Amino acid sequence: MGGQAVMEGVMMRGERSWAVAVRTPEGDIEVETHDAPTWAERWSKIPLVRGIMALAESMALGFKALAWSANRQIPEEEQISSKAMGWTIGFALALFTGIFILLPALVANGIGNAFDLDGFWFHVAEGGLRLGIFLGYLSLIGLLPDIKRVFQYHGAEHKAIAAYENDVELSAESAQRFGTAHVRCGTNFLLTVMVVTIVVYSFVGRPSLVVMIGSRIVLIPLIAGLSYEVIRFAAKHMRWWWVRALMKPGLLLQKLTTRQPSLDQVEIAVASLKAVLTAEQRAEVEARPPIRLAPTLHPAPFTP
Repeated sequence: MGGQAVMEGVMMRGERSWAVAVRTPEGDIEVETHDAPTWAERWSKIPLVRGIMALAESMALGFKALAWSANRQIPEEEQISSKAMGWTIGFALALFTGIFILLPALVANGIGNAFDLDGFWFHVAEGGLRLGIFLGYLSLIGLLPDIKRVFQYHGAEHKAIAAYENDVELSAESAQRFGTAHVRCGTNFLLTVMVVTIVVYSFVGRPSLVVMIGSRIVLIPLIAGLSYEVIRFAAKHMRWWWVRALMKPGLLLQKLTTRQPSLDQVEIAVASLKAVLTAEQRAEVEARPPIRLAPTLHPAPFTP
């Protein structure tokens, strides 16, 4: 089970379907459900490749969910067309590549020339710059009111999944008790990417500027695939202390990308999650006994 926050709502992906639930301007909950794509499953047994395909599939669903949720918040005559959304997605991907991949390489090249950095330490400097830009970006956009609400829904998504995975009653009140961090979070994945880039790029060395920039772009799929395998392994072995220690920075980083949601926001996340349950999963969830919730001011932390 996984998902993402969207405009005034949450998208969830289950075994056989994906759904988006949003709070409309009128205060109602609107849910749309679709069959989940299956083309990435053909690669599920091949390490590295499965990560690249799963990431591509997740990005495609995420953009669809984001476009649908945004259109639910504005009048029909102002809604975003598929063509406009396509251009927006293309621009966003190009901007991401420029800011987080190419800019650190260019700046690190200048620093390397100035301080005669080479080898492993050059790549550490580049990775440090990339991480610094990433943290600064998250801190700045977190100040925007609209993004704060998206971050609240991000926290609501994690709480709903935590309630489901911890075998408790699947309700907004029950889910609200959990924390907002999760090891499979995209934020944790991006931090893992930052670290993996240092290792992968160190094998390239420090070629000419043109070759270096080209390698940064060409190696993006490999880095994504390796990062996916790291997160996949960690999610299955969080019972090991050293795995928890390695994942701790990523869990802490989620304090920048999640906020404590309100109960009605968690209600949206729960509605989205319930919409993607299979018949067997729904029967299991409905059989869970209701729990009496003691009043609490601080939700209990969730440790996957």
